[in-house]
Amino acid sequence: MSQGPLPGALSVADFLEQRGAALQLAVLAGASGLDRKIGSAEAASPGLVLSGFTDRFPKSRLQVLGETEIRYLNGLSDEELRQTVDRYLAFELPCIIVTKGLQPPPYLARRADERGIPVVGTALSTSEFYKQIKIFLDRQFAPSVLLHGSLADVYGVGLLFQGSSGIGKSECVLDLVERGHRLVADDQVHVTRRAGDVLIGRANELLGFHMEIRGVGIIDIQSLFGIRAVRLQKRIEVVVTLEHWDDRGPVERVGLDERHTDILGVPIPLVSVPLNPGKNLTVIAEVVAMQHLEKFAGRNTAQAFNDRLIQRMQDKARLEAYLEEDFE
Repeated sequence: MSQGPLPGALSVADFLEQRGAALQLAVLAGASGLDRKIGSAEAASPGLVLSGFTDRFPKSRLQVLGETEIRYLNGLSDEELRQTVDRYLAFELPCIIVTKGLQPPPYLARRADERGIPVVGTALSTSEFYKQIKIFLDRQFAPSVLLHGSLADVYGVGLLFQGSSGIGKSECVLDLVERGHRLVADDQVHVTRRAGDVLIGRANELLGFHMEIRGVGIIDIQSLFGIRAVRLQKRIEVVVTLEHWDDRGPVERVGLDERHTDILGVPIPLVSVPLNPGKNLTVIAEVVAMQHLEKFAGRNTAQAFNDRLIQRMQDKARLEAYLEEDFE
């Protein structure tokens, strides 16, 4: 397991390169500071700071000046404007965004040039800019990890297959693809945690939809099976661990003991499948996916069977007690 990109790795220059066209961004001032780092997944309006309240100011966030802030600054006297701007730009801000195609006051632009604080304009409205930047920053700063395994979409359920090298993860997923299911990633799965504790897995950019089959070599799933056999990303919903059969180890027989594993702080259902010759692993994987869908719909087969069994034993015990007390 290796850690993915850490928060704070996004420079203003990278931000402009990745989202400049989509967000209609143009540098208005402070171009010498494009190497500054954006340190938060949030964007903020500095309204309170402009009015003089600087306590708890989130200076690591992208700063957004909308029409209200620009009109406020333009309404100040020259002395008030200088004091306000100097107080604001005294912080080590990553970047200032001015929305709606507005221009910042000349004094703010001049001081930003001197301090090397980028001022970037966008034609988007303030609300539209917030909406679009939120999606981008959430993805950029989402906790991530690189896992060894294979991820497949089986009946709409994301199954992450893990186990020791050579145990048959790729072969299992290859068989699932042949049966009409879809490959997401093989060997290396890049996992990110999204809002709501959702784990999204996707393939390594270099590996893509290639798969290594021992004895055969590298194959291209998309080329062999078509576009319907792959998908770019999938939510991880169940981890299936493949293990060598060990008669000495305990094996779940009923399914009442629900186990979980932790990925990026999110508990994920865990199913351990011991392997022995002749076991149809592909069908088992399909059943795991269908069982997960049943539980998601509120039906737990193992629990229902156990409840019926207990009820039957209780009914039998009551009948026996009744007959023992009937002395006629």
